[in-house]
Amino acid sequence: TPMSQAASLSYGLVPAVLFDIRDLAPELAVLPEGASLVTYAFLHGDWMHLGGNMLFLWVFGDNVEDALGHFRYFVFYLLCAAAAGLGHAAIDPNSVAPLIGASGAVAGVIGAYLVLHPKVNVWVLAFGRVPLRLPAAWVLLAWIGFQLMMAFGGGDEQVAWWAHVAGAAAGAALIVVMRRPGVVLFDRGL
Repeated sequence: TPMSQAASLSYGLVPAVLFDIRDLAPELAVLPEGASLVTYAFLHGDWMHLGGNMLFLWVFGDNVEDALGHFRYFVFYLLCAAAAGLGHAAIDPNSVAPLIGASGAVAGVIGAYLVLHPKVNVWVLAFGRVPLRLPAAWVLLAWIGFQLMMAFGGGDEQVAWWAHVAGAAAGAALIVVMRRPGVVLFDRGL
């Protein structure tokens, strides 16, 4: 719809606008360009897009929040969103297509979970039907590998593969410096 298109341009991350290559129409330029590094993560294309992100956040987010505390988790999430947006924008700085969705920030949560709890077993549905308990490291490294493969191999252009990669890398790095004192990494002592 024209209204959602306007919202995507106004609050989504448009790389060419972020890097001052292009300008938005005055009626769409409602925030400073840099604000879109966060605002884009709170818009979604449809309910399935939102639901998929929330599912991953529900499964992995609480453990990461436990390691950080509430306020630091909020800051961590916003930093992962910004890093994911920058990663996406850096790949094609001339793009005028708006980026929307929390996938990059959620990928940051996945990267952090991988650093915190690689040995914890998680349930997955193999082939969409067969429930398996596998170490988180296997599942999450396979997911990150898939993101890299799609990013380098030209996966669906409607998916911001580089935002996922950048978000996961940011989350893995940020958890090391932002975690609460005494929180161990890599399930040491398990």
